[in-house]
Amino acid sequence: MFNLIRRDIILQKKMMLIFIPFILFFIIMDTTTTLTVLVASLFIPFNAFYYDEKAETNILLNSLPYTRKEIVASRYLGAVVYMVLAVGFTSLLLFVFNQSFSLDEIAIGSGMFLFFAALTFPIFYIFKPGYLMVVVFISFFTFLFIMENAIPYILENYTALAEYVMDLSTLEQYLVGSLTVMSFYMASWLASTIIYQRKAL
Repeated sequence: MFNLIRRDIILQKKMMLIFIPFILFFIIMDTTTTLTVLVASLFIPFNAFYYDEKAETNILLNSLPYTRKEIVASRYLGAVVYMVLAVGFTSLLLFVFNQSFSLDEIAIGSGMFLFFAALTFPIFYIFKPGYLMVVVFISFFTFLFIMENAIPYILENYTALAEYVMDLSTLEQYLVGSLTVMSFYMASWLASTIIYQRKAL
């Protein structure tokens, strides 16, 4: 299964040459650290899905000695691995270019990536290849719009909940946020596994 994760990195070696200037562009444009981390984390996992869609790799993967459960697991575990690498590299670039950033911004960006991945990964197992990346592209901007407006809406209309969260210590906020995101991510993982196991190729 870990060979499948390594396969994505090997197949995307040339894409790494695009990744660096791509992230540098966001840094030079003084984009928020949260958005930069989110976009950097999306780069490898979603390019891997795009490559597989373009090359119709599903048929090949299912001919290899891997179960469908392992194929899905490699996507979800791989996404976490790539996110950690992307966050580390982005943080290094921010440091080199003397851009200020905080752990809060990195944590929020990483959480948003995992949340968005949890929402979109099952799509790749529900629909047939063709226009999936267009759907994901539209979904990404819709997701950003919703996230940008959701927090002010919650603060305004759910004051009791907002006050409860704000009263928590920083550690407690991190724990609640992490457990919420990871629970959603695991639920998405389970859903994708069930969908893919029942899908006819």
